[in-house]
Amino acid sequence: MYRFSGPAGQLFESEKAVVGDILKEWKLDKGALSAKVNGEELDLDVEVSCDASVEPITSDTEEGLEILRHSTAHLLAQAATRLFPGAVVAIGPVIKDGFYYDIEFKEPISETDLPALEKEMRRIVKRGIPLKRQRVSREEAIEIFKERKDPYKVEILEGIDDASVNLYWQDEYVDLCRGPHVPNTRVLQNFKLLSVAGAYWRGDENNIMLTRIYGTAFATKEELEAYVTRMEEAKKRDHRKIGRELGLFSLHKEGPGFPFFHPKGMVVINTLIDFWSKVHRKNGYDQIRTPLILNRDLWIQSGHWDHYRENMYFTEIDEQPYAIKPMNCPGGILVYKSDLHSYRDLPLRLGELGIVHRHEKSGVLHGLMRVRCFTQDDAHHYCTPDQIKDEVSLIMDMVDYIYSEVFGFKFHVELSTRPDNSMGSDEMWELAERSLREVLEERGTSYVLNPGDGAFYGPKIDFHLEDCIGRTWQCGTIQLDFQMPEKFDVTYIGSDGKEHRPAMLHRTILGSIERFLGILIEHYAGAFPFWIAPVQVKILAVGDDHVGYAKELKVLLQDREYRVELDCRDEKLGRKIRDAQMEKVPFMLVVGDRELETGTVSVRDRSEGDKGSMSKEDLLKLLEGQFSPL
Repeated sequence: MYRFSGPAGQLFESEKAVVGDILKEWKLDKGALSAKVNGEELDLDVEVSCDASVEPITSDTEEGLEILRHSTAHLLAQAATRLFPGAVVAIGPVIKDGFYYDIEFKEPISETDLPALEKEMRRIVKRGIPLKRQRVSREEAIEIFKERKDPYKVEILEGIDDASVNLYWQDEYVDLCRGPHVPNTRVLQNFKLLSVAGAYWRGDENNIMLTRIYGTAFATKEELEAYVTRMEEAKKRDHRKIGRELGLFSLHKEGPGFPFFHPKGMVVINTLIDFWSKVHRKNGYDQIRTPLILNRDLWIQSGHWDHYRENMYFTEIDEQPYAIKPMNCPGGILVYKSDLHSYRDLPLRLGELGIVHRHEKSGVLHGLMRVRCFTQDDAHHYCTPDQIKDEVSLIMDMVDYIYSEVFGFKFHVELSTRPDNSMGSDEMWELAERSLREVLEERGTSYVLNPGDGAFYGPKIDFHLEDCIGRTWQCGTIQLDFQMPEKFDVTYIGSDGKEHRPAMLHRTILGSIERFLGILIEHYAGAFPFWIAPVQVKILAVGDDHVGYAKELKVLLQDREYRVELDCRDEKLGRKIRDAQMEKVPFMLVVGDRELETGTVSVRDRSEGDKGSMSKEDLLKLLEGQFSPL
């Protein structure tokens, strides 16, 4: 006789029982997709033959939503093999906000095929086909997939050591999966296929290119519709599209992953850099610059050779191996070590807008968000152990000012702990993790624990900002490192006259300047705040007679360091206003007969529209009143 306990203290005894029947006994079966049995997620049709705690998993939980989406990926794969005979499925995992499935099709498909796929999926949903789990030996599974001419599943099975595996059947369709899954397809009501892309098998450019179909699923129709609306808004805000339309940057096949910045894009970047420099000067930073290329020995010493080599580029100089830097920290350490430091010099804060190169696979490149070359707004703090908390707090104050006050972002905080590929002693890691945790708790900062996601040299605090349509972006980070100072023999002279090892804080706030620009483009939909807009004022001359006065206005504003353009084309005024509006210029100044006679300007705000006629003095007051952190 086995004893089963429920989440609210329910009890049930039986010689044997199926998970679903146990939940039904307690009237907890309604809405259950699967269940946790002694903490393990299991299908509802699994027989339990031990004493166990049993808890339902419903679609309104994180685990339930993942099961729902994983089962919808299977639904997509079944529909694809039905609709496109000869299609061979590869892998279909759950990802953030949805799922995808990589499939090899005999003939290429495109997004125009998605409605037909969705229609077939809905036919399968209506039939309520059960998802039946079958436990078989690895060898038996290999034979099944060989017979079905599915080389991808065979390759996966041949690469694992498990003696037995789970297969999930939906009528004629079968998939290899750890599970669990929903009991039947009728549960999968609220889904949407989103896009089609190419993806190399196992992410290897030497392998076949498969078709990746992205989709999402939710527990309710309302949640799905809200998500689809949000994604449609995101598509309108795509920084690649807006960046091209506003002349900010371009992408070229001659340099995949290496964006080309145009004059207006450089205005925004340089304005960001000016702001960055001002904030850092105020907070006691000195700025440095280190070389792009350094010899291999340095990267071996830093640990990057062992832990990060696959993401690095290499070259040879004078028959000696060199690496193009993927990170700024080793070079920064050499700057620190070039002088002897006393405890009186600490904390020492060295900032660097360092250009780094990282070898990203072509399949993950995405506009400015994922590139191979970018500018990291790095800084490294060298401090005594008792200064760590104050330095972390200083950085967090800067993060709060830049994210919240300047750009208006909300953000949340994650604490990431020791990863599997870490270096250093248990004692050092314990001290580092405890130090960061105590700072967060003493400041009263809410945070999410992210186990195992720290850097290989230390734990970190990550800052995830939220844009205007609810998406989150990880930009800032604070990493506490006792390993690099050890590896590079970094020291300072203490008050006792002896050498001591400083703690080292690695940190970024904007993260990648290029990526932050991409985030800003999408957050503001290209309508940048006045202080950062590439063109702040556009003067629209109604006709040739007004060009002279318009040029005088332009000089007046440029002398006050405003960024101004003049439109004196032979076009109608309506066309000029419409073009300036499309260029998202904050202010338009219309100059015609009346303005010429009275020495005034007619002002249009891109958001508010016509603001009426103003004197030059009132115009300057209006512009001076615009927010600027510079």
